[in-house]
Amino acid sequence: MRDQEPAPQDTERRLSTKEAAELLGVKPETVYAYVSRGQLSSRRVSGGRGSTFDAGEVEALARRNRRESVGGSGSGGELSVRTRLTLIGSDRYFFRGVDAVDLATRHTYEEVAEWLWTGRMLPGSTFTAPSASVAVARRAVAALPEHAAPADLLRVATIAAATADPLRFDLSEGAVPGTARTLIPTLVAALPPAGHRRRDEGPLAHRLWSRLSVHKDPDEASLRALDTALALLVDHDLAASTLAVRLAASARAHAYAAVSAGLGVIEGPLHGAASGLAHRLLQDVLDQGDAAPVIADELRAGRRIPGLGHRLYPGEDPRARALFALLEQIPRAEPALLAARDIVETTARHAPLHANVDLALAVLTASCGMAPSAGETIFAVARTAGWIAHALEEYGERPLRMRPSGLYTGPKPPQPLPE
Repeated sequence: MRDQEPAPQDTERRLSTKEAAELLGVKPETVYAYVSRGQLSSRRVSGGRGSTFDAGEVEALARRNRRESVGGSGSGGELSVRTRLTLIGSDRYFFRGVDAVDLATRHTYEEVAEWLWTGRMLPGSTFTAPSASVAVARRAVAALPEHAAPADLLRVATIAAATADPLRFDLSEGAVPGTARTLIPTLVAALPPAGHRRRDEGPLAHRLWSRLSVHKDPDEASLRALDTALALLVDHDLAASTLAVRLAASARAHAYAAVSAGLGVIEGPLHGAASGLAHRLLQDVLDQGDAAPVIADELRAGRRIPGLGHRLYPGEDPRARALFALLEQIPRAEPALLAARDIVETTARHAPLHANVDLALAVLTASCGMAPSAGETIFAVARTAGWIAHALEEYGERPLRMRPSGLYTGPKPPQPLPE
């Protein structure tokens, strides 16, 4: 005969509407919407007007919401975020489902940016900077030391432009792209000229050229290469800077502040500044006429070879492939192209690495009379459009959804007060 089982006890923990809303990160009205959709059950408070909710049920729904919004990618617990913007394949990448290289080689940077923001192709799109925004941004940039890095110039210009925009806190779907259309040309307009008169009209690539190159009158092939480089670099999924932008947008920072967060990240040598390292390597090879001793010095110093390999592409970076094809149409780029090929072939004896977009950018900057830091400027200006697209997407999500929990590994509490 079985022992008699004890009578079950009512041990379930109940939450008030306010507590449930805080746990779910929603408004109290949304809690009742979950009830109406059958996602939560409620119980009326005895003798009162409110309702209570089973704590376990609420916690399970909160976990489910977090998995659906931000969750593990299935590859080592890395962060993944739902996005409709960029998909990266093994040797191709896509903007809103369209081959990104095809878009970049057939449309201008401005048109590709509009596609990313709105999902519509607007032929002939141009970006115009308001005079008031340009004036305040130029004054702020002019106050910086001469040795300030590109990210410093652009970050200060972004903050200055924000102060000139009283409507910057409008995060609506219609307003944010409008902010981008004025911010991006303001950033370009705020940059000092590269030894000759600024150009403040025409396509954005033409205006940017006058800030980067000592060549006063560029040929069409060079301008097309710069414009295509901008379009190729518009977005690349959740790179480190883009994640920073989305975190800022999740906290409902305005678009200028979100872009500033991205600019704070790209200064790292493993991100936006990588093309400058590739430029210097390429210049060393051009000066010595042979990649072997230059590569040997890098390996002897224990440094990775810049401009080679990409964790997302087992083969050649499709952005590099597209940019190299355009650079081959520029006669003065031939020495730098040969030096880049020498770098790839020499390094292949040590490791089978392919060229990435940083090496292609280095060929562009080295052959077009630009400083080593020019690639960082090109990257930052280009990526601003993608950051705005990600911020716009994040504004449509639940606020503060990207709030990971820390895995505490410190001393076990409680510890005594320190002496």
